[in-house]
Amino acid sequence: MSILNLSYAQAAALALSEAMEADPTVVALGEDLGRGGVFGQYRDTDNQPLVQRFGEQRIVDTPISEAAIVGASVGMALAGLKPVVELRVVDFALCAIDEIVNQAAKNRFMFGGQGRVGLVARMPIGLWGASAAQHSQSLESWFAHIPGLTVVTPATPADNYGLLHAALASGDPVIYMEHKELWGSTGAVTPGAIVPLGQARVVRAGSDVTLVSWSRQVQACEQAAEQLAAEGISAEVLDLRTIWPWDQEAVLASAARTGHLLVVHEAVQAGGFGAEVAATVAEHTGARVARLGAPRIPVGYAPVLENESRIDAGRIRATAAALLNHSRVETVS
Repeated sequence: MSILNLSYAQAAALALSEAMEADPTVVALGEDLGRGGVFGQYRDTDNQPLVQRFGEQRIVDTPISEAAIVGASVGMALAGLKPVVELRVVDFALCAIDEIVNQAAKNRFMFGGQGRVGLVARMPIGLWGASAAQHSQSLESWFAHIPGLTVVTPATPADNYGLLHAALASGDPVIYMEHKELWGSTGAVTPGAIVPLGQARVVRAGSDVTLVSWSRQVQACEQAAEQLAAEGISAEVLDLRTIWPWDQEAVLASAARTGHLLVVHEAVQAGGFGAEVAATVAEHTGARVARLGAPRIPVGYAPVLENESRIDAGRIRATAAALLNHSRVETVS
């Protein structure tokens, strides 16, 4: 099948429409789906809302109640459907935290496998220009902490296509976190190419330092790697793709080879998932580790304040260079 050039939003819509064509139990529900979603993620490649193709019984507009949306989806999943739950932004998912954490995540365990909650909850994450503190959070570490949940963070249109297919096929609750500032980004997508959950992607090979990230920060790490290359430093860039499960084997192998690891994420650094990656590498290799995340502040509305929460290529380059320089100083001394 021919390779398509699609936006991040179009890639997800294509995966969803293919799944709905192949399986009548796949449905989607949430706010604003009838008009194609807030970011156009429920519009086909001709820019038509998917409701025109699948009807209002399968593309369901709901009231403004996240608890009701997720609660209904848990029941639908237990009854044999495969709901795709749209929560607009991750910040709003907090209104449904009981249904996600105490119902969806725990059902299979608490009832001895008699039921499985095979839903996919789409929760867009990250900074979104001038959207301030209640629309700009990255909360992937919250959900990675909960047994029973899979956490997915696609960085490219190809991965948004392939990972959404994999999430729908998993049969368990998936927290699916697309970045709000990636919707319009474009790239090559191969229809039918499924991306396995828990498998990292080597974005760029390198020998001096390993940069590990996910979601939109992968692009910043690529840019930082280019800057480092101009200084004679070879950086390997790994995109985790999924936060849980995460590809420990790939990260450990890369860190052991380069001897240096920097984990980068847009989420607040304190308690972020980068600490889990860094600690695991420190426990299993001799690599020197560091992490880089946002300061523990609410995201500001004004650009000058919002930029304090942005982890750009310059910050990544400087942190990676400092990690290497510190190591070299210690080695010399």
